[in-house]
Amino acid sequence: MPALICGSLAFDTITTFPGRFAQQILPDQVHILNVSFLVPTLRREFGGCAGNIAYSLRQLGGEPVVLAALGADGKEYLQRLQGWGLDTSSVRLDEQSYTAQAIIITDQDNNQITAFHPGAMSNAHQTPVPRRADVKLAIIAPDGRDAMLQHAEQLAAAGIPFVFDPGQGLPMFDGAELRHFVSLATWVAVNDYEGRMLSERTGMSLAELSRSANLRGVVVTLGAEGCEIWENGERSVVPGVKANAVVDPTGCGDAFRGGLLYGLERDWPLQRCVELGNRLGALKIGCAGPQNHVVDRAALGVQ
Repeated sequence: MPALICGSLAFDTITTFPGRFAQQILPDQVHILNVSFLVPTLRREFGGCAGNIAYSLRQLGGEPVVLAALGADGKEYLQRLQGWGLDTSSVRLDEQSYTAQAIIITDQDNNQITAFHPGAMSNAHQTPVPRRADVKLAIIAPDGRDAMLQHAEQLAAAGIPFVFDPGQGLPMFDGAELRHFVSLATWVAVNDYEGRMLSERTGMSLAELSRSANLRGVVVTLGAEGCEIWENGERSVVPGVKANAVVDPTGCGDAFRGGLLYGLERDWPLQRCVELGNRLGALKIGCAGPQNHVVDRAALGVQ
């Protein structure tokens, strides 16, 4: 069953700072912050939430359909997606813009500072949700503001259940807009920090959000600690999976969402979906870059 993935396609420039950000930033001087980090290593990777989620979902055997925008420099990325056997008919090529770019610095504690140029992503709303009877599931991942708003409305109008995954795009929306997203969605997926911000802006606790009539669950990722699941106001915890190696956290949340979607496609209980997502996240963190991990379906217990 194809799953529609609405979100960004981007190039990630990933660097590593062999120290701790906290040791370089003076809390009482943040009003005149002027810092520089020496980053001895640098890599350029294919990234963006839609591309990263699609990568893991495809590795699991899913059929992702990507709805996103690329710039004039994005033809190589388009060919990469097509090389996976993906339907790219909803990928827009904007010859007047660059593809979105993320510049990421990771310190030795896996804290990250990211600068992001949206580029062609700002025009992603110009491509509507495709009218396809075979698409029964979708995700709204971080994307251009207008694209997230319009695609959520279009999915709801088409009766397609979707995961609302605001990610780093969450600060773009006020409380009323976020409450509206939640009213349209079937599931919500956030990390711990985003969950706190979502609650603060909507004025609703996660327990209250999970009692929304339309929601089947709220998933809060906690990194190595696993996940919280909120269903009908009740909280449960799914333990984390110990990684064999910790190399690069970039894209771990997206790998998790690939596993989550794979399970939701198959009507698994939410806990089982999250357990697979945790295993994908632990696998991804052992590899540099968001789209280089190799998924062994048998080892993950996926048929």
